Amino acid sequence: MNRLSDTDALDIEDSDAIDAQAASWFARHRNDADRADRKAFAAWLATPAHARAYAEFEQLWADLAQLQQLNKPVALPTRKTSVWRPALAVAAGLLCAVLATQIGAPRTLYHTQVAAHAKGMRTLPLPDGSTLYVNANTRLRVDFTAHQRIVHLDKGQLYIEVAADKERPLFVQAGEASVRVVGTGFDVRRSPQQLVVSVAHGEVAFEPDAKSPATLLGARQRANYSYAQGTVQQQTLTGEEVADWRGGHLSFRNRELAGLIDELSLYRPQAPMQVSNAVAHLKVSGNLDVNDPDALLNALPALLPVKTVVSADGIVRIESSK
Repeated sequence: MNRLSDTDALDIEDSDAIDAQAASWFARHRNDADRADRKAFAAWLATPAHARAYAEFEQLWADLAQLQQLNKPVALPTRKTSVWRPALAVAAGLLCAVLATQIGAPRTLYHTQVAAHAKGMRTLPLPDGSTLYVNANTRLRVDFTAHQRIVHLDKGQLYIEVAADKERPLFVQAGEASVRVVGTGFDVRRSPQQLVVSVAHGEVAFEPDAKSPATLLGARQRANYSYAQGTVQQQTLTGEEVADWRGGHLSFRNRELAGLIDELSLYRPQAPMQVSNAVAHLKVSGNLDVNDPDALLNALPALLPVKTVVSADGIVRIESSK
């Protein structure tokens, strides 16, 4: 009786692990892998042993019955020239079984559009167990498929408590920007001048556009992306500052005036506001009643050396009072 040496046993275990990884990558590619997955796959495939295992899995899959026959029992093929390794064969069989359960099932599991009114917040329970909070003057779309969850933020602000699902990540798309999570609570505001992402708990990956690397944000962290400058600034928050608009009031400390007015514009969509460059970087602290945004606007001259000027076309411009 032949006995495997310790080295031979380790080689078999390594081979089986690589085969399992090959099967996993194959399945993820069938499920519309995102850009991050494609980059990770390219790095994994650069190893020759990985590339061989993936090519062998592709060949094994090609030898299986066509997808339209997956609702019938599928026998693994026999080959004259070689014998498939057990890990590859088992992984292929399992993948067949998983795909077979999806044949004929509708791809879109949930779709809805939300348009919030000028005042007030809306709360929307989602079918995956997540809870979506929608701020005033916000428009978004929710699209959940069998493989991923996407919330398209067209304008305005949302906070979402995300139910964890490692097999189906959740994305918030805001124009070219993308926020990717598995399970966390975070806030996204899409205003005329900025895109702001704030994390209550957990971690998110924030990509402001296709050219920029992802920024990882943890609990009580915020990223401010300026559309005009193309830059991301980070800051640390208190737990109460994330999505405090849900309670009807905003607290802010040492906020740049330009960023504050950009947020204030969410509650005053009928009257565009502008901030002159001379006062844009002044810092201000205070509170805002989201149902009475003009109260803060009227109080600004008492807090900062500024004045408000209303043009004939209704645009409110904040300028230096000096």
